[in-house]
Amino acid sequence: MTEAGWARLIDIVILPLVNLLAAFVVSGIIIAAIGENPFHALGVMIKGAFYYKGALGYTLFYTTNFIFTGLAVAVAFHALLFNIGGEGQAAMGGLAIGLVALLLDTSLPAYLVVLIAIGGAFLFGGIWGAIPGYLQAKRGSHIVITTIMFNFIAASIMVWLLAGMLIAPGQMSPETRSFADDVSLAKIHTIAHYFGWKIANSPLNLSFVVALLCCAGVWVLIWRTRLGYAIRATGFSERAAIYGGHQPARIIIITMAISGGLAGLMALNEILGVQHRVILNFTAGYGFTGIAVALMGRNHPVGIIFASLLFGALYQGGAELDFEFQTITREMVVMIQGLIILFSGALAYMFNPALQKIFARLLHPSDGAAQVKGGVDG
Repeated sequence: MTEAGWARLIDIVILPLVNLLAAFVVSGIIIAAIGENPFHALGVMIKGAFYYKGALGYTLFYTTNFIFTGLAVAVAFHALLFNIGGEGQAAMGGLAIGLVALLLDTSLPAYLVVLIAIGGAFLFGGIWGAIPGYLQAKRGSHIVITTIMFNFIAASIMVWLLAGMLIAPGQMSPETRSFADDVSLAKIHTIAHYFGWKIANSPLNLSFVVALLCCAGVWVLIWRTRLGYAIRATGFSERAAIYGGHQPARIIIITMAISGGLAGLMALNEILGVQHRVILNFTAGYGFTGIAVALMGRNHPVGIIFASLLFGALYQGGAELDFEFQTITREMVVMIQGLIILFSGALAYMFNPALQKIFARLLHPSDGAAQVKGGVDG
């Protein structure tokens, strides 16, 4: 392997694993400080995420949400846009699903309603992402500020609608009526039982397949299409993109529309997959955690799948920790997630100089690390 290949391996694989290990070491020290065995806690969490009956289905259910929001952040980041608006875009996607289902579930076949709802979720999420994109491209408003503000606007719209004109008749809870029968995404265990495979019941549904298809689609888009090249060129240098015949303003708007659409699809898992109605705050912070997923996955679909699986396991296994230990609460699980975000985000390259020196000595033991450091950087 060339030095450039080693440098890429360090950045994409080794460094994220070292950061993850550091987060777990710090978490283990804190768990030991409160009087619990960190290795026993880790074993409980792994069993809760993968071993117990139905645990894997729940882990993959949470993983699905993170894949959608992680992809949304990654697509935007390739154009050097930091999309913090996944929560609002997902909420708008859920609103679109609700409007489609409530209007059409009694007049069209269920499969058509589901297909239209999927398109509506992508469309509404895309519009909610494209507006901040337009404001940055045409008005100079910073994308971070506008996407954060649009989260609050989306939340206010959802409260206004679910507590008002869309609320189910005869109740006080801010949610819509349930959709008609079969206006939902099939559960994976139901499909497996149909083919004679016995797997435990879980909320895992076909939106997981949609998420994997989106991963493949994003890979094709970013690295195998002219638009993807324009997105990456815009991220590297707007002047270079202009020289290549592209319009950065147009690319920014399109990129944010695609990013918002992917975040909007997160609502498929929660609304069509489980709830079968629109409820308040169904996004539950997945949009923000998607930022850490994209950072840890190095904005690549394959990395995002593995990072999403990690956070899905933390969500599911963390519930088992809360159940098994009196001293380890749900808040401590959130702390572990926060440490992973810290080491994968703000401190992502803290260990990079040390890793460069180590691999430089391994590659050129006779030359010394200083002579090859520049080569590893390249």
